[in-house]
Amino acid sequence: MSVKAVFLDRDGVLNVDKDYLYRIENLEWIPGAKAAVAYLTELGYKIFVVTNQSGIARGYYKIKDMKKLHQHMQRAVAAAGGKITKFYYCPHHVEGTVPEYSIECDCRKPKPGMLLRAIQEYDINVHQSFLIGDKPSDIAAANKAGVRGYLFVGGDLLEFVHRVLQQREME
Repeated sequence: MSVKAVFLDRDGVLNVDKDYLYRIENLEWIPGAKAAVAYLTELGYKIFVVTNQSGIARGYYKIKDMKKLHQHMQRAVAAAGGKITKFYYCPHHVEGTVPEYSIECDCRKPKPGMLLRAIQEYDINVHQSFLIGDKPSDIAAANKAGVRGYLFVGGDLLEFVHRVLQQREME
């Protein structure tokens, strides 16, 4: 049985985009973000976060620092009634200073690697799934993976999710 999923970019969709966020104390949720994840979870969607994290390649923070933030975000979402199934992240950037991550990869959006990995690992039905991102590179990655992408330009994420779901019903 295939799975329906929602892919969410992290910075600018779930949390306010602050340069190279990795500290819990700097996390500021987008209005309606936790409620949106809870609502989508209730509707039977698996939630995947797909996030470029070039700060790792640039040496600004380590994978373990980012994972601490992600665990905190998962707990906060769970407390609101939602569930993030998995965080997929790209630690790469060709201009990085950490050699092992300073490479060209298939996962840095606009490339679709993170989405394709999730689709394969979780048997996701791309036609029942969608992505919400705040940059054209997010939408491009979704399109390349065969998933419909929606551009979030700010405001309340729960209200945006309601509009997306209404639009999908009419298609």
